[in-house]
Amino acid sequence: MPLQNRVTPFGRIDTTPARGLFTGNRGVIHDPQTKTLLRRRWTTRAWIICVCDFRGRRREVMGRNSPTGTAGWTELFFLDEVTALAAGHRPCFFCRREAATRFLACARAAENDQMLKAPRLDSALHGQRLAVTGRAQPIAAEALQDLPDGSMIAFGERAYALRGGALYEWRFEGYRSAPSPDRPPPVVQLLTPALTVSALREGYSPVWHASIGS
Repeated sequence: MPLQNRVTPFGRIDTTPARGLFTGNRGVIHDPQTKTLLRRRWTTRAWIICVCDFRGRRREVMGRNSPTGTAGWTELFFLDEVTALAAGHRPCFFCRREAATRFLACARAAENDQMLKAPRLDSALHGQRLAVTGRAQPIAAEALQDLPDGSMIAFGERAYALRGGALYEWRFEGYRSAPSPDRPPPVVQLLTPALTVSALREGYSPVWHASIGS
């Protein structure tokens, strides 16, 4: 039976049998005995994106994975890095050091602050995460043309990723095979945190699910 550990672009954690390309965490937010989520949805501001395969390590998902036999961190899963970034996560410096270093460099360029470190980056992102604030940033539909590829927006309960000037509808299984024919309303919701959008604009290139096409 699928566990409740799949993250949406809105930052929610849902249950689905669909698989994702990346894992990651927000700290310990599950009960290892029942393998269910606790009421809290994070215990740290460092929301990270990790690879699913790292040095042959194996974990019992939502089990007792710490050296002391307690929960360890709660494994969450994402369709792709674009989804994880929209939800407010960023690359892990341990298992994805190259990507994390590139993301930090782009964030530094965006903020014009070469002294920006990971803890302050996490604090800034935390204040922009929809799952934390409960408020997505409204933007005019005309502003979509100014967003970089990899940004995600929503209107209603549907999320869309921007790529090559087109919007692709997000689903747990992947993106729709063709650009969405829907015309956005005058105002849409920007899901991807503003700082992450700035990092994308500065050249950070996230990993896409293969369903987006070439």
